[in-house]
Amino acid sequence: MKRLSQRAFLGLAMGALAVLSVTDVAHADKRHIIVTAVEPKGGANVEKEPFPSPLPEGGGYVLKKPNEEGRWEVAVYVFEPRQIFVDEGDEVTLEFVGINGASHPTTIEAYGQVFELKRGHIHRATFTADKPGRHSIVCSAHLPTMVSELIVAPKK
Repeated sequence: MKRLSQRAFLGLAMGALAVLSVTDVAHADKRHIIVTAVEPKGGANVEKEPFPSPLPEGGGYVLKKPNEEGRWEVAVYVFEPRQIFVDEGDEVTLEFVGINGASHPTTIEAYGQVFELKRGHIHRATFTADKPGRHSIVCSAHLPTMVSELIVAPKK
């Protein structure tokens, strides 16, 4: 078996380190994700569908009793998308857009983000995804429905 000189060995080792460094840098991406605060709605007439009972609990639901014509409506407040996937090390910008609902006091506890999102406004939260795992994005005014999940996949 042929022995490598110290100089050849160092050259190979430096080359391997360069490849590893390029791989690590290439793995970290800049991620820009739009998150909307929306209110999906639906409704029916009591002649076709009875009014639901009991009423749901929590601030995330809106259930309007039947009007004079018997029409009732239901809505919930949600963040869309409900799940956001990124890789550990990614530089993440979540751009929150307030569409429905006057105010959404929002927290991304794992990344120290606390802000109020208002209808017609945009809020950008930028951070490095350095905490692998599942992290909640919560609007405290519209629980239990207005919760998204930030999933940070660990480096391999």
